[in-house]
Amino acid sequence: MEEMTPTPGAAVNPVDHLVVMALSLDEGVAWCEASLGITPGDGGEHAFMGTHNRLFKIASPEFRRTYFEIIAINPVANNSDRTCRNRWFDMDSEVLQTVVERTGPQLIHWVASVPRLTNALASLRALGIDRGESVRASRPTPNGLLSWQISLREDGQRLFDGCLPTLIEWGKVHPCDTMTDSGVTLKSIQLAHPQASSLETALRATGLAMPVQTGTACLAVELETPKGLIRLSTP
Repeated sequence: MEEMTPTPGAAVNPVDHLVVMALSLDEGVAWCEASLGITPGDGGEHAFMGTHNRLFKIASPEFRRTYFEIIAINPVANNSDRTCRNRWFDMDSEVLQTVVERTGPQLIHWVASVPRLTNALASLRALGIDRGESVRASRPTPNGLLSWQISLREDGQRLFDGCLPTLIEWGKVHPCDTMTDSGVTLKSIQLAHPQASSLETALRATGLAMPVQTGTACLAVELETPKGLIRLSTP
């Protein structure tokens, strides 16, 4: 696959974060320590989704404001706090849950930062692509309140087999602003899909111009880690 390179007119560092799903955060932490050689930092809870996460910074000169999220369904979440019927990133999919149960934590998706989420969603709708509605969300952290707007579909689907990113618009504070270097950095991201042309068009419509190879659907990344160069890809 071709490595993503900056494109004139494209959003600066659109890769906001990578999403790895685990059956539990304990499993996710153990996987991270064994696979990447670091212990992830603290995260938080998403009461409106019934999920929780652990995070660490993977910023590099090419991807200056990017982090890594390990996410799992929170088994002790209060369902009365949930405002979304289906969790994000296809996390309620029995097929995806079976894959994660069988083979362990998986890279399943990526999230891209856009300056104006409502405009980006309108551009996708003009192409006949429903990336969902703009939903305001927040969670408390030791450094203050994190707030953002994120694209959410009622069915929780990722679209294009996880290769079309969920879109996010941050408030005044970004998670990377208070994260220390983790020892892991993102070196490249590649996309492949049977509908490569349609996916490229959708990405361009939201300002995220990058090449897509024609082939089996796949999101793949390369990370420089204490264990060397590691490649992760979607199942």
